[in-house]
Amino acid sequence: MSTLTEIPQLNIDMLAAIRKAEADLAARFAEKMRVNADLGRHLVSFQANREESGHRWCKYREGFSAELIRYCIRKVGISGRILDPFAGSGTTLFVAAEQGCDAIGIELLPSSAAIIEARRAVLDADKPRVAAALRRIMAKRQWSMHGEAKSFQHLRITKGAFPADTERHLGRFLFDAGREPDELRSLLHFAALSVLEEISYTRKDGQYLRWDQRSGRCLGKKGFDKGTIPHFDEAIVRKLGQIADDLEGREQEPLLFTLDRPRPLPGNIELKVGSCLDIIPALPSESLDGLITSPPYCNRYDYTRTYALELAMLGVGEEGIRRLRQTMLSCTVENKDKDDLAQKFGDRTFHSALGAYDNQQLLALILEYLGACKEAGTINNPGIVRMVKNYFLELALLIFASAKVLKANAPFIMVNDNVRYEGVHIPVDLILSDFAKQAGLKTDAIWVLPKGKGNSSQQMGRHGRQEIRKCVYVWRKGA
Repeated sequence: MSTLTEIPQLNIDMLAAIRKAEADLAARFAEKMRVNADLGRHLVSFQANREESGHRWCKYREGFSAELIRYCIRKVGISGRILDPFAGSGTTLFVAAEQGCDAIGIELLPSSAAIIEARRAVLDADKPRVAAALRRIMAKRQWSMHGEAKSFQHLRITKGAFPADTERHLGRFLFDAGREPDELRSLLHFAALSVLEEISYTRKDGQYLRWDQRSGRCLGKKGFDKGTIPHFDEAIVRKLGQIADDLEGREQEPLLFTLDRPRPLPGNIELKVGSCLDIIPALPSESLDGLITSPPYCNRYDYTRTYALELAMLGVGEEGIRRLRQTMLSCTVENKDKDDLAQKFGDRTFHSALGAYDNQQLLALILEYLGACKEAGTINNPGIVRMVKNYFLELALLIFASAKVLKANAPFIMVNDNVRYEGVHIPVDLILSDFAKQAGLKTDAIWVLPKGKGNSSQQMGRHGRQEIRKCVYVWRKGA
């Protein structure tokens, strides 16, 4: 572990200034921060979706649970039109519609948009008929017979991801799925997307795809044993059966709906495919009754790598991957500066948000410290400094633009994690809440999860163990 005698005096002085600025900012929000015993980590993650109808069809690790959205809607009181600018697998959208709200989602990744589109397509379908069609396809198992197959268009980072037999059966399945009616075709493609990781030699590991030692891609590297890798036949039959079960109504009703509280009429779902940096500034002013979201965290996760198999299956090529990576919110070390933000957001919003960003004292000190670490060569990736800088600038812009499209008294709920780089805790919750205040959003509450998360083993080894807060922020637009 590093000791103070090993750290240059300039950095010691910077760290002291950062600690003081953080204490000052924390004091400003102290009355709003409270541990919320209702929010276990399983609720503020995908874990609670594993057994819930519809939501269990795909394992979207970066999402939150349906029950968390029900909790927020009930606790905060939201009705009308709700926006999720980072829609992911669509949890906010489907729960909001279930609660009688109209939901608008914005999603950049084609793989995530495909999940939402497939699930939305069956909402108004003849569900028993669709379920019967799925069971017919399961019974035939035509993918295991000889016939035409669709070639899997691998990216460089996905080559060799499947055993040969598995890839052949996957190609047969996709070819036959393409000849089904639209409604069924999208659901079958979605089912295939949902089992890609399971049937591959890979595992999603945040910043990259981790490869099983049986893949042949771990030469000179320490691989890992993923355990049993099911054949395509086993995985797709299980997935199609799960979807058919839910469509036939074998699932349990959400606990929120009791005999004395009947289910409301479902609301509409609208999906806008693209970047929220482009779409939110173009939304009408004061047109939304609430916003619930969880943006990418400032943690270096690269969704274009972790979802590379899914993107490849959808035909996103190498150039498309690079374009997606640079378009997404800056959360990886490969994100470059976006030089068109003033044009996207307009001068007034851009300069207001830039002023809040520039005048955030704690953030300025953190960026100065990380810059000094970069100059000294102690930071493990020099791109971290640019990533942190752009992450907060882009979120400041989104907060200011979102405040414009919310109606008076409308809530803005965000799930996010604090992070730690080069021994410095970055209180994302406090910094973003400060931006929100300057955008005209008051902080109703910052719900702190009872149990935080530990910092990385690398950070722990150099700087010691420190639990990092995970929070849900509840902001509200002024009257």
